[in-house]
Amino acid sequence: MNVTVIQASRGLFKIDLEGVWQYRELLFFLVWRDLKVRYKQAAIGVGWAIIQPLLTMVIFTIIFGTLAKIPSDGIPYPIFSYAALLPWNYFSQALTRSGMSLVGDSNLLRKVYFPRLIIPFATVITPLFDFVISFFILLIMMAWYGVTPTWGIIAMPIFLLCALMLALAISLWLAPLNVRFRDVGYVIPFMVQIWMYASPIVYPVSLVPEKWRFLYGLNPMAGVIEGFRWALLGSKSPNLLLVGISILLTILLMLGGVVFFKRMERTFADVI
Repeated sequence: MNVTVIQASRGLFKIDLEGVWQYRELLFFLVWRDLKVRYKQAAIGVGWAIIQPLLTMVIFTIIFGTLAKIPSDGIPYPIFSYAALLPWNYFSQALTRSGMSLVGDSNLLRKVYFPRLIIPFATVITPLFDFVISFFILLIMMAWYGVTPTWGIIAMPIFLLCALMLALAISLWLAPLNVRFRDVGYVIPFMVQIWMYASPIVYPVSLVPEKWRFLYGLNPMAGVIEGFRWALLGSKSPNLLLVGISILLTILLMLGGVVFFKRMERTFADVI
């Protein structure tokens, strides 16, 4: 008679990637399920992936580009804002969904064993589908305005990966906290909304006084958005300080998040 013993993994940074790989089919299923649920019985369907950033871009262009006359580093303001909205929309959706993912899959957590890391990981992958659709719209807009992509576009996946890793790192903190304190589910949307205006989406980093650049760089998405604009639009070279701080903070948040998640996951099924 074979007996399988399931116990919590030991070690501060034990992520159990082998277990995640063994359950990769579950990961793919969760991603596919989230996509189906998102667009199920939606009259417009995937059109929402186009309408949302387009309408936001139009509002930003009218208010900040036309009325407030905020500079856009020589780039047409619709392109300037839309290029920043792409990584931001991906990040905000990934963070919001992954932060509440454990509670949303509470029935699954109580019934079956699998590496719990799969749940937040699946929810940060799903919004990539919307990102790809929105990205093609950006290419059409760039062709309309006569903006040609530069060789820097090959670096775009790097900054997108940074946004993914940042969303996953923060969710490793928020998702376990949301299991124990459901108030976190109300805090996440509010936090994301404030975070958007603290990021260089409607304005360039050049508007931030030089003496405040380091403090501003403590927002990890600042370096990601600036790098994304540079990669796509060939704007002025990204501020290496902002990019460096973004990468460093993402690594630190990820390491701390792994430790916190692994410590908390032992009680998920009991508390949730």
